[in-house]
Amino acid sequence: MKATIDGVQKDIRAVWFENGRVMMIDQRRLPSEIVIVGFEDHLDVAEAIRNMTTRGAPSIGATAAYAMCLAALDGCDLVKAAADIKSARPTAYDLFYAVDYMSARLSEGADPVEAADGYAQMMVDKCTAIGRNGGRLIEDGMKLMTHCNAGALATVDVGTALAPMRDAHSRGVDFFVYVSETRPRLQGMQLTAWELAQEGIDHRIIPDGASAYYMSQGVDMIITGADRIAANGDFANKIGTFDKAIVAKHFGIPFYVAAPASTFNLDMSDGSKIVIEQRSEDEVCMMNGQRIAPAESHALNPAFDVTPAELVTGFITEKGILRPDEIHLMRE
Repeated sequence: MKATIDGVQKDIRAVWFENGRVMMIDQRRLPSEIVIVGFEDHLDVAEAIRNMTTRGAPSIGATAAYAMCLAALDGCDLVKAAADIKSARPTAYDLFYAVDYMSARLSEGADPVEAADGYAQMMVDKCTAIGRNGGRLIEDGMKLMTHCNAGALATVDVGTALAPMRDAHSRGVDFFVYVSETRPRLQGMQLTAWELAQEGIDHRIIPDGASAYYMSQGVDMIITGADRIAANGDFANKIGTFDKAIVAKHFGIPFYVAAPASTFNLDMSDGSKIVIEQRSEDEVCMMNGQRIAPAESHALNPAFDVTPAELVTGFITEKGILRPDEIHLMRE
């Protein structure tokens, strides 16, 4: 992805391995500043996943792969390390996929760094293919809408939902993107909008509650990412995605989900089995360290919701654009 650092535009990834450390962009500090942090212990990397220093399903997976790399280099019990890393967040399937991938590779005697680097590059390659496959859906003059962040920050590089937009933009297609703010952590406003600005893609941030209004005024397509996709096509994504899918169905707006094979949990029959992470009420009730809710009031803060397959037009994957009844083709 492109990022302006110290006044110079550079290409950078969301997470990588360098000199024995797992390096990553601290996404909590964006868009005001780009801060790079590094970790030498796999438990610290797991905590970075838990506290959302890094986030987004494929980036979480790559980060988990590098955490397993550190555990192997340090001679740790890899079974325990795998369990500790998997406990960081419960919903994103890429986390579990990546840890199992690394466990298998390490048991085969693979070099830990080469295996983890290979996993991260595999995600980048899959996202590049997602961009090519989805980019052809975007035409001149279209108005798109997305939710949360499914760009390069969330996927090591390139993106899932933003990959088709990057592809279309690179070919000179002229389009516009509505970016919903994504309460309570504002990943849409702070991360997606930042990525689109870096790429020079025309967009506007809107309040989450304004999505239905703008759909009623004319939206041509909605593209989101996903954190886990069940075998029947039900999928978990950032809270507020289900709302958008319902309204899109009402207005007849195509609703696409962009995700690589690592996000498809094909051994899970349907979305009712997906564990939904419940995060701290402070994310809802606090802002900039100050409480903005009444002291007597408490909040509920589910990180994700589950959208039923019947609301999905298609899944944009590295293998092509698939209908919900075709996703068995993603089994590897």
